[in-house]
Amino acid sequence: MTNRTLTRQDLLHAVYVAGPGLSRVEAKQIVETALEEICVALEGGEAVKLRAFGTFSVRSKRPRVGRNPKTGAEYPISARRVLTFKPSPRLVACINGEDLSDADEDLSSSTQGKRPLLAASQR
Repeated sequence: MTNRTLTRQDLLHAVYVAGPGLSRVEAKQIVETALEEICVALEGGEAVKLRAFGTFSVRSKRPRVGRNPKTGAEYPISARRVLTFKPSPRLVACINGEDLSDADEDLSSSTQGKRPLLAASQR
């Protein structure tokens, strides 16, 4: 296991290599547009589901009283919105080195009867 972090530049390079005929500028535009669409959807309170990867959603947390664990002193924690991520069964299986066919069965059974999300251009 390495301590390397996947960066935006790594994503740009992967898109550039995967798309024959794409220039680096076009690959950068694709990555930037995809990330911007995800951010806009999350800012608007929409969930973002990336099939076979997971779901990002924004959750509202109410205000509460917190405590400093060292001193026990109370202090207010204001209401806020937090980003949550729920990995897909396929991603969990991949991380755990399991057979992906089991995760595919979970994926197909969990998506039956659901409508696909509209693409950003169709909104």
